Amino acid sequence: MTQSSIPIKIDSKEVSQNLLNQYDTFLFDCDGVLWLGTHLLPHIKETLELLTSQGKTLYFVTNNSTKSRAAYAKKFASFGIVVGEDQIFTSGYASALHVRDSLKLKPGHDKIWVFGEQGIVDELKLMGFESLGCNDSRLDETFDITTSPFIKEGLDPAVKCVIAGLDTKVNYHRLAITLQYLQQPDVEFVATNIDSTYPNKGYVLPGAGSMINCVAFATGREPAACGKPNPNMLNAIVTAKNLDRSKCCMVGDRLNTDIRFGVEGKLGGTLLVLTGIETEANATDASGDHPLPKYYADKLGDIYELIN
Repeated sequence: MTQSSIPIKIDSKEVSQNLLNQYDTFLFDCDGVLWLGTHLLPHIKETLELLTSQGKTLYFVTNNSTKSRAAYAKKFASFGIVVGEDQIFTSGYASALHVRDSLKLKPGHDKIWVFGEQGIVDELKLMGFESLGCNDSRLDETFDITTSPFIKEGLDPAVKCVIAGLDTKVNYHRLAITLQYLQQPDVEFVATNIDSTYPNKGYVLPGAGSMINCVAFATGREPAACGKPNPNMLNAIVTAKNLDRSKCCMVGDRLNTDIRFGVEGKLGGTLLVLTGIETEANATDASGDHPLPKYYADKLGDIYELIN
């Protein structure tokens, strides 16, 4: 499904205000939209304050699973932006919800192997799940099949799911043990998200999908992806917050995740910003296999700059 009309560039006060007049709720991606790494993009705080002053409801929807919602709230606070945890949806949180609500695994009984980082563990813990893997220091040791404690001691039979996400400490030991669990017929395979890359201060870095594909290829299994553009994530948000899809606008920096999330999720609007992955040529190229946005802008802060 693609956006059929030519995307409108936000390049005047009139267009900017028209965008704001159409929607009650804005859902924002974070990395590449609000910030790049630890660098807040221009006039983000002012833009969010403008939206709030006009009575808009704001939610933040990120495929980054390395941080919990609590950690994200702290990151916003470090920029002087107050955001409650209930406004934040991460792919790690979505994965934990999937494990509990869709797979019906039982907290306190079933365990989860985490091929990823602390954000996933934190969200699972809040739901009562014990997780293995992740920051276990034994995984930092060079893999040797004759000495690896995970091989010698045997797999934990209580592990009923592998959640895989971005792991900046990925090594052969982590890949090898994750593969052992995924070869068990009763172990589910869940991916936080399948982004191939992500932007960070002018660089494009390997994303969760690049690592998840390693174990997916090795096992011949396809994971259930929980992040954008998976419709389950949007359905959970719409239901939890009782949103009118027609009055919602998704703001992101990627066509194949953020904009697809909004278009295929039948939201009223989508806004692509060019501070992350995409170029203006991509934003207006109808020949691709990705949806086009309803609006696009050089940066999110243009909304504030044009209105003021």
